[in-house]
Amino acid sequence: MKRLSALLLAGVFLLGLAPAHLVAASTSAPTLAPKPPGVAAAETLSQVTGIAISPLLGVGAVGAWRYYETPPAQRDGLSWYAQPWFWGPALLLVGLVFLKDTAGAALPTALKKPFDVVEVFENKLSGLIATGAIIPMAFDLFKNISPGAGASLGDAGFAAIDLAPLWGALMVPFVLIAYGAVFLVSHSINILILISPFSTVDAALKGFRLFLLSTVAGTSMASPKVGALWAALIILCCLPLSGWAFRLMVFGQVFAWDVLTQHRRRFKLHPTANPVFLARSVAGVPRRTYGMLHRDPMGQLTFTYRPWLVLPRRSLPLPVAQHAVGRGFLHPELLIVDGETAHDLLNLPPRYNTHEGEFAETYGIREVREIGLRAAWTWIKGWFGVRPIPAG
Repeated sequence: MKRLSALLLAGVFLLGLAPAHLVAASTSAPTLAPKPPGVAAAETLSQVTGIAISPLLGVGAVGAWRYYETPPAQRDGLSWYAQPWFWGPALLLVGLVFLKDTAGAALPTALKKPFDVVEVFENKLSGLIATGAIIPMAFDLFKNISPGAGASLGDAGFAAIDLAPLWGALMVPFVLIAYGAVFLVSHSINILILISPFSTVDAALKGFRLFLLSTVAGTSMASPKVGALWAALIILCCLPLSGWAFRLMVFGQVFAWDVLTQHRRRFKLHPTANPVFLARSVAGVPRRTYGMLHRDPMGQLTFTYRPWLVLPRRSLPLPVAQHAVGRGFLHPELLIVDGETAHDLLNLPPRYNTHEGEFAETYGIREVREIGLRAAWTWIKGWFGVRPIPAG
């Protein structure tokens, strides 16, 4: 992660060292009044950060701003995200989400959570769409070159070379790294809202994200350089958190999909390997890492995973201990039993609900017990003398 931060800093320095005639033009495609050197780059950095914090609102607002600051005769040349057919519906959808959040504070948590599940998918889709706007932003930053630049090179006896596309291509990876890091951390707010049982916590998390977005927009409007510094600080803070946020995103995605699609109704366990999440850090592998559980040739439970889901596969032997399967209210768990206490080792996605016995049989685990709310409910029924009716 330190290397990633160094690469991003290098990108910022390259942006600052770009020739003045490359950054003097506006970031929009039509020719507008030139801006001082570095101002367009600073504004672009702030815009990318704001879009990453709230993709749909950010790209819709930037598109509307680009549209209205462009002379009417030149608006047809704007990029797709600055056209009314895109930013109009985008801002309308943002307004509907705002109404949902406003009304959701008064709704019971059980009624509000399905909308939160839908918003998790909406935020990911908005993030992907916004990525398509980030790339042309990086290229548009260097699209317009001052007329005098080519002439001066020609007068000196050299062929005028258009370096704008090359410089834009060099900036795209740095812009995408910055955007990805901030988006992952911002998206984790949606996941935390999804797993939070309290509406007040949900409102506080949404309020914090809106406040952060307003500081990016406010500082950029007050001073492009101050806005760029503030955006760079946010990016550098998000880079070390991106791994944690990525694991949380995958965790939330899998859980939300299982709940939304009722995956447990059609789920069938594989006889040897099945998907799970680490519930705690094991041998340096962080919590919520996604992977497959199987037994190695020696019979030991082994967790196989790919860092960032795409890097080479690694295997992690799990602690040798007495294990039990915990039947929870939202999802089951694999437990390490130590006397009278039990500690969670793996989180099983909601698709395993009602399949706990089959999971235990697949991996040779003898005990299945109630945990969490299920255990509390069983205790309450027992206290009132309610006993399960024997089968048959």
